[in-house]
Amino acid sequence: MAGKLKVTLKKSIIGRKKDQIATVEALGLKKIRDSKIHDKSPAVLGMIEKVGFMLDVEEI
Repeated sequence: MAGKLKVTLKKSIIGRKKDQIATVEALGLKKIRDSKIHDKSPAVLGMIEKVGFMLDVEEI
């Protein structure tokens, strides 16, 4: 699974479940429109799948 993913937070974490907030923070995102680049790994893909409705994901 080579490659990189650019993950951007597009929805607020206010009022979300604690596990969803923890997952977003584990991805390194704090505010709306924050972006981080991650390696494409099973762990990161699992986190993206869990809170994917709150994220924009681009393959780099």
